[in-house]
Amino acid sequence: MKILVAGLGSIGQRHVRNLRALLGDELELLAFRSRRTSPLIHADMTADPDTPLEEAYALTTFDDLDAALAEQPDAVFVTNPNSLHVPVALAAARAGCNLFIEKPISHDLEGVPGLIAEIEARDLVCLVAYQMRFDPGFRLLARLLNEGALGTPIAANAVFGESLPGWHPYEDYRQFHVARSDQGGGVLLAQIHDLDLVHALFGMPTRVFALGGKLSRLELDVEDTASVLLDCGIPVHLHQDLVQRPKVRRYEVMGEDGTATWDQVAATLVVRRPDGGEDVTSFSGLERNQLFLDELRHFLACLAGDERPVVDARAGAESLKIAVAAKQSLETGEVVALA
Repeated sequence: MKILVAGLGSIGQRHVRNLRALLGDELELLAFRSRRTSPLIHADMTADPDTPLEEAYALTTFDDLDAALAEQPDAVFVTNPNSLHVPVALAAARAGCNLFIEKPISHDLEGVPGLIAEIEARDLVCLVAYQMRFDPGFRLLARLLNEGALGTPIAANAVFGESLPGWHPYEDYRQFHVARSDQGGGVLLAQIHDLDLVHALFGMPTRVFALGGKLSRLELDVEDTASVLLDCGIPVHLHQDLVQRPKVRRYEVMGEDGTATWDQVAATLVVRRPDGGEDVTSFSGLERNQLFLDELRHFLACLAGDERPVVDARAGAESLKIAVAAKQSLETGEVVALA
């Protein structure tokens, strides 16, 4: 199998390591690198700027996208900054390549409908990479809701917080795309995982209202805090920030017959029953990289025709619509209606 990776920052290199682990010698790796500034990033998030990536990962690099696509890869991994996703993905789709697009599908909606049309017209596989869909805690929470184990849901709360300077200890956070508006940064897009999971659990909201903005001492030009209320038939409240220490990611769904709380950091899901009892499921021992490996196995199964993408281009566009609406509400202070 021949795979082209467009962007070799931390997430691109993670996928390269995992692809090598899964496919071994069956994999021919190509890379499109427009800037060539990323150092070799190890699995422990340390960096070695002196080791060429071509040598470390046994790949061939190109600084021209058309030349890379002329090699006819089976799939293109779009792992460059958010604001560059659509141009690269569109060129790859027009070349007949299947697509693995890191979340979000883009930083705004411009060009996204055209990309979807190209993918569907050519019957290409497209997975928008939300590895949180593969967390066993989320999957159990979704199953409990689907089976009606909590009764009729009445409300949900979710919270994510993590200090941005600690994300990539090997680089200045101010240069990281999450901190930069010109690269599609801000907590709402950087952690669009949470909006995707809300969408998966409760469907498309009809209205979105958000408060927050740049509230911390962090040196960035995007929102570091957002508190979003979503009308999904029930009220869903999501708080996100780039500030909290230690990290937190927790979902609570309240129903007539019980309440479920999934704590990703603690790796537990607790169901509180009306009689006061609790059912606790632990996912201790789960390594973070396992989610990415499971995501890649799913993509490879989609390429083989054995599975369908859990988040295709249309679903990726819907979560982006929610994020764009939340950003609009932050700027205007108004409720934004979604069709």
